[in-house]
Amino acid sequence: MATRRNGMASPAPRDTLSAIAPHPRTALPNVATIVTTVAALYFGREVFLPIAIALLLTFALAPLVSALKRIGIPRIAAVIASVVGAFAALGLFSFIVATQVSELAQNIPVYQTNILAKIRSLKETGVGGGILSRLSTVVERVGQEINRQDVSLPAAAPDKPPREPVPVEIISRERPLEVLQNIVAPLISPLGSAGLIIVVVIFMLLEREDLRDRFIRLVGYGDLHRTTEALQDAGKRVGRYLLMQLVVNIFYAIPIAIGLWILGIPNALLWGLLALALRFVPYIGPAIGMLLPLFLALAVAPGWSLVLWTASLFVVMELVTGNVVEPWLYGSRTGLSSLAIIVAAIFWTWLWGPLGLVLSTPLTVCLVVLGRHVPQFEFLDVLFGNEPVLEPHARLYQRLLAGDPDEATDHAEEVLEEKYLVDFYHKVAIPALLLGEQDRARGVMGDQQRRQLAASAQALVANLDESAREEADEDQDTLAGAEAGDQDDAADEEETDLPDGTGMSVLCAGGRGELDDAAAAMLAQVLEIQGAAASKAGFADMEPAGIRRLELSAVDTVVVGFLNPDSIKHARFLVRRLKRLKAGLRVGIVLWSNTGTEDKDADVNLAQDINADFVAHGMIDAVKGALSNEPPVALKLVAKRRMRRQRTRPAKASAAAAG
Repeated sequence: MATRRNGMASPAPRDTLSAIAPHPRTALPNVATIVTTVAALYFGREVFLPIAIALLLTFALAPLVSALKRIGIPRIAAVIASVVGAFAALGLFSFIVATQVSELAQNIPVYQTNILAKIRSLKETGVGGGILSRLSTVVERVGQEINRQDVSLPAAAPDKPPREPVPVEIISRERPLEVLQNIVAPLISPLGSAGLIIVVVIFMLLEREDLRDRFIRLVGYGDLHRTTEALQDAGKRVGRYLLMQLVVNIFYAIPIAIGLWILGIPNALLWGLLALALRFVPYIGPAIGMLLPLFLALAVAPGWSLVLWTASLFVVMELVTGNVVEPWLYGSRTGLSSLAIIVAAIFWTWLWGPLGLVLSTPLTVCLVVLGRHVPQFEFLDVLFGNEPVLEPHARLYQRLLAGDPDEATDHAEEVLEEKYLVDFYHKVAIPALLLGEQDRARGVMGDQQRRQLAASAQALVANLDESAREEADEDQDTLAGAEAGDQDDAADEEETDLPDGTGMSVLCAGGRGELDDAAAAMLAQVLEIQGAAASKAGFADMEPAGIRRLELSAVDTVVVGFLNPDSIKHARFLVRRLKRLKAGLRVGIVLWSNTGTEDKDADVNLAQDINADFVAHGMIDAVKGALSNEPPVALKLVAKRRMRRQRTRPAKASAAAAG
């Protein structure tokens, strides 16, 4: 096993395993700011709702306007054509729906017989004591109790019979102008809002560049790159979401309408159009669009088969659309988590009613984009975005600190699907232990927490033994393929070759604590993958009383790791002690760091200063140093002992001359 990656293409690097950098704490807005903003949106919904609709329509129509301009149509004509076409489609949609609803209302009495027949069949299934019978009995008794006269009221005089009520007819004589006003008044508000939206959309499309420049000047003139990127991201996400969602809904609604028509459901066109519109509402929209056709299927046929066929049609189309059509067209590019979509739907519905429910997803997408690019609103991206909010090493540290090595193992196995174990330890596990060492040094971690963190890390290493064996077997197969002549395909890859450790014996030891022992166990596991005979020693074995009991006769190299960078003096002491115990022993020191890369010249100088054979800062360099074939560095004499020997030599020489 010459190298662990010969003849095998290394997987593409993932962003989640990039170099780890400190992330500033996200600033949260105060309660007064949140309350003021929500109150303004709630009480000013008559103003903000049309503007929000116009803004989203602008995002949706902007690509169409740009496409018309590219084929030579003037800007004004392109804007007017796009807006008129969009609202004409909406008007046609509304007209068809209204016509279908009117036709359905006229046919409802025809379906009464089937509905009553199904209710009787449900009652008969209870054999005299069914659920419907009991419920109807309870309702009837409650009604009798409410209508019963109070016994405390005085009884009517027996000699005066009760008077029959006199029927009264109220005739309202309204003038024609009042009738017209009652009809037109409810239409004024929606028509006025629609006209306002049309005007705003037209002006936003015409003045799009000017509005963009004004927005940049208002919020981001000092960072044009970030602000421009935010605007492009918002336009791309929202515009693509709205257009692609429309395409997805059309693919969903057409088979629904055709299927309902084939099944014989009346007004199939109406249910197809409603399915198209309601699917803009996240999660509950498709369910609402399915309930009405199911109820109609219950009414038009005497049996239950039509209901089952209708339900199957909706379920199959939802599965196909959600698992095939949506990932094929745009996937999960909204950037929102599933929980965020639900919370946003509840919030915007409470704020702006049914229209807020329809607009909840695109509006929240705009907020997430704003939080992704504007630091003041970063909390929005953290709350509603679908990107991981914790970096991989911080997430692993949190799981280990909570004493949950099983979930930490699941996280590690996700990474190991594309990366090697050495990469996981190098870029995730060791940085997680470094976070623990930093908390220990700051005094925010107690002894019990430190021991629990170390025990969880050791359990994680034990859980990954099977993955380590699989990698070792994989390396053997890779070597066989390389020896068969497959090296050429891997020659062009940028790979990190680790040396073969067959026949070598390495002792990995922790320097000063339990966390150092966990890091040493990780290093030992990687060395075993490389074919070396790796053993482990705890930090307690490195104490002056225990270091003499180490069995070093068959050990070629000892590697001592420190998570605390201020351990150089202790490292110098251990190097000298170990080299005195066995002549010709190679001793390496690992000062673990986040990046694992330091100044090579400085490492060489430090190794010479502490008399070590090598100094490393990361897992890869530690493996290379431990499996190196370089001869061991000779133990240097301490300066005081050298001076003492120089003093004793002249004394011995003079004594010999005198004798």
